Amino acid sequence: MEFIACTLEAHGDAILDIFNEAILNSTALYDYKPRPRESMDGWFRTKQANGFPVIGAVDEQGRLLGFASYGSFRAFPAYKYTVEHSVYVHKDQRGKGLGLLLMERLIAAARQQQLHVMVGAIDIANQGSIALHRKLGFVHSGTIGQAAFKFGRWLDLGFYQLVLDTPAQPVDG
Repeated sequence: MEFIACTLEAHGDAILDIFNEAILNSTALYDYKPRPRESMDGWFRTKQANGFPVIGAVDEQGRLLGFASYGSFRAFPAYKYTVEHSVYVHKDQRGKGLGLLLMERLIAAARQQQLHVMVGAIDIANQGSIALHRKLGFVHSGTIGQAAFKFGRWLDLGFYQLVLDTPAQPVDG
């Protein structure tokens, strides 16, 4: 296995497949319908424009096993040191420790980019993701009860945060 920087051309379809499987079969994404292929163009364009990493894990044949990334937490300038992240692992690769390895690399990237807080928004029923985040030092910072409705039930959204020791000299503006 190797860790790489994902690109639209090489990994867009595989990322879309992982997203769409999660949309259809889980509460990892609070979407109802699979995303169209063209949605990946804007997704990658936004990541690139903001310098946000898309870290992938590929096997010996170059197949994408999972990926992790982050993006803006909120669209106000004072949140510039805070990001909301996500990590997705292909359904056939779950439970093998890949999410942990991807998250470790994502946390390192956040430190390198001098970020301060990483936020994960996790469905409270997703105990696997919650355990992964706790193992990495994330703490529960709040829950929005009944934040979404999917699969005929209300879903509670928990927020987990990791405070990093960066940046050394934060500035306003």
